[in-house]
This record gives sequence, structure tokens and C-alpha cells, in this order.
Amino acid sequence: MPTTSETPNGSREKRIAILIDGDNAQASLIEQIVVESSRYGNATIRRIYGDWTSNSMKSWKDTLNSYAFQPFQQFSYSVGKNATDSAMIIDAMDILHSNQVDGFCLVSSDSDYTRLATRLRESGKLVVGIGKNLTPRAFVSACDVFIYTENLEQRERQKRQQAARQQMSKEEQALIDNIGDAIEMAGADDDGWARLSEVGTALRRIDPGFDPRSYGAKQLATLVRAKKNYFDIKKLPGKSTIVIRAREED
Repeated sequence: MPTTSETPNGSREKRIAILIDGDNAQASLIEQIVVESSRYGNATIRRIYGDWTSNSMKSWKDTLNSYAFQPFQQFSYSVGKNATDSAMIIDAMDILHSNQVDGFCLVSSDSDYTRLATRLRESGKLVVGIGKNLTPRAFVSACDVFIYTENLEQRERQKRQQAARQQMSKEEQALIDNIGDAIEMAGADDDGWARLSEVGTALRRIDPGFDPRSYGAKQLATLVRAKKNYFDIKKLPGKSTIVIRAREED
């Protein structure tokens, strides 16, 4: 079994490999891709495949270091043949057989990954797909979960609109967005509440350098209470557990 750590509540933390077909995905959604994948485990393997000598891959170059993705070069040896697909499939099978992860996030709208998704599921691995609405149904059905990028784009627009309405600075917007994403990643219940300890773990998945002291707070709870316009926080009756949820806009 792959080596795993434990979450604050003592449960086993799963590991996820994010594999992105750079020729067939949107660099502008990299943050959302990481957040969505991290709902299912810690993204310990992060790779993007493509021909980095081509103009189409330029949009990815600025995002690689920010989100700790490793680029994999795959030259297009002939017209009409997608070498990136083959490289990503071979790598996925290598990762599968090395038993490094519990699940895979395959980012593409290409039906060529249908058999790969099926094979990974047959091996007992969770398979999350991320792609456009036009993704062939066969690939969608081969995944345990499939997330459409159009929904991620809509959410990104809403976040920008909220920031504009409330006139937040870029730093403030990033903090509020990250806490909100972390609440969802931590497994918020039907009323939107999530354990603060698990939210802290999720925040460090989003940004390994996150530290409440960088924002003038000794603890995460103190930082959240200072953002009362955006979040509710409370202690459960008779317990030491603190929970948090994002406030709905009026």
C-alpha cells in the first residue's frame, strides 16, 4: 500500500495523481483543477504533458511553478497523431503499477483516455475526470466522477465578481478564495459546516506556505474570526471541535 499520512481526525489521507493533457485543457483553470482534485486526496503527483516547443503550450508555462506541476515534453512526430495521449497513458500505468497513489485525476476532453480510465478503475483506483461539456460520453462514464470545466469557469467568474463588488485587494481576495475552497475540500456538510482543523489541512494543500501569522493572526481561528463578513465560525456544544462555513451573499 502507498505510504499515507493521517488527517487531524485520525483518518487515512488518500493520495491523488493529477495528470493533465496540456494540448487539451485550459491553463486558466489550473487553480480550480487543483482544488477539485484535492477534494479526493492530497495531490502528491502533478504532471502536465505536451509539446512545450509549440505556441499552444505558452499559457501553461507561467502556472507550473506556482502549482508545483512537472512538465513532460512530448514532441509531435507526425501530423494528426497525438503523442501526448500515449505519453500520459504510459505514465499513468507506471504510476498504477508502482502503487504510489489511491486515485487519479485525468484532465482532458479526449475520448482516447476512456480505456485508461476503465483500466484504473478495474485496479481499484478512484478516477476523477475533468473536461469540457463536449467530452464524449464514453470517457465521462468511465470515470467515478466527472467535472465539467464550464462549471469551474462559472465559479471563477463569480469569485471575481464578488471581489469586485467588495473591493478586495488581490491578497485579500486570494485569502478569502483559498479559505472558501478549503472548506469545500474539507468535506462541508449539507449546511456548509466543516471542521476547522481539516480546513487548515486543506489550506496547506492549496498553499504549502500558508501561515496565519502572515496575516497577523496567531491561529487560523483568530484569522477566520477577523473575516466575519465572509465566514461563520462556532464551537460545537459540549465539544472542543470548532467548525466553519462560508457566509452566503445577501
